[in-house]
Amino acid sequence: MRRISFIFSVIFAIFLAGCDAGQAENGPLAEVRLGYFPNLTHAQAVLGVESGDFAQAISPIKLTTKIFNAGPSLIEALLANEIDIGYVGPGPALTAFDKSEGQGIRIIAGGAANGVVIIARQGAGISELKDLKGKRFATPQIGNTQDISARHYLKSVLGEQDLRNILSIPNAEQVAMMQRGEIDAAWVPEPWGARLMAEAGGVLVGQEKDLWPDGQFTLTVVVTTPEFLVRHPDVVQKMLAVHRQWTERLGNDPQKYLPELERALLALNGRKLPAGVLADAMGRVEFTDDPLERTLEAVARWSYELEFFRQPLDLNGLVDVTILRRLQRSTTRPAAKP
Repeated sequence: MRRISFIFSVIFAIFLAGCDAGQAENGPLAEVRLGYFPNLTHAQAVLGVESGDFAQAISPIKLTTKIFNAGPSLIEALLANEIDIGYVGPGPALTAFDKSEGQGIRIIAGGAANGVVIIARQGAGISELKDLKGKRFATPQIGNTQDISARHYLKSVLGEQDLRNILSIPNAEQVAMMQRGEIDAAWVPEPWGARLMAEAGGVLVGQEKDLWPDGQFTLTVVVTTPEFLVRHPDVVQKMLAVHRQWTERLGNDPQKYLPELERALLALNGRKLPAGVLADAMGRVEFTDDPLERTLEAVARWSYELEFFRQPLDLNGLVDVTILRRLQRSTTRPAAKP
């Protein structure tokens, strides 16, 4: 493991050197590459792209986008310099911080809180969370935020040591597998949970927020690399300004933007959500630009206990909300007196 870490560090140093050289040769920034999921919990990204707000904010710089199924693949793209800014869960963000020895990623804002549900197949013998022990249940991808939470619950709360019953299955494949009886439950973000209930007859067993002491945890954060943050703070500020606008809109009146969000998700996923699914799911998501750092501390501890990390993770430097705080002050500053 130490040899792998050393090799990764060398490769990462070469990558950074290449970025420095490429930036000098290429001159001004030509495009911003944004990564996100086709999920309700990434609604600010979905709507910011669909509305053209992001593109307009950074014009004449070009905006390009890339869609991902789960966090680990987005993080790989970020560390490989394939995207500049991304929306991702705290689990993969912490993994990137660990693998890059604190040099590869910065969390610059929060995106969404809560919005994770546990859905059981009818007839699977699961009526409450403790019944998950020994059952075949899905998470979107090994090492993603829901996967870490599910493994922590199964191991630390239910006392199950063999976690082979937790299956890594992309969100879009879970409905068919539950219909065929190939999985007993799923620990998933919205709107996939609402889809499992509407299309596979799944039953809501619980919400992850109920397992947290204060009933709230961060589900989505906005990330970039330290290099992009240092070189292009003006671009980051423009992107975060749009992000904050959509966070405020969704926080004040989420139902108002359901039709627009449904159209955007249809375009991204290629399939229309059943009537009422998005409205049902929306009620379980809280949109916020606060990264809720206590969540990061808990997930980092769980990741170490689950041996995703070699040693306890020092989170110093991971979160940099300097630009976010500047934007918050500019919108809350009282008007000047005549």
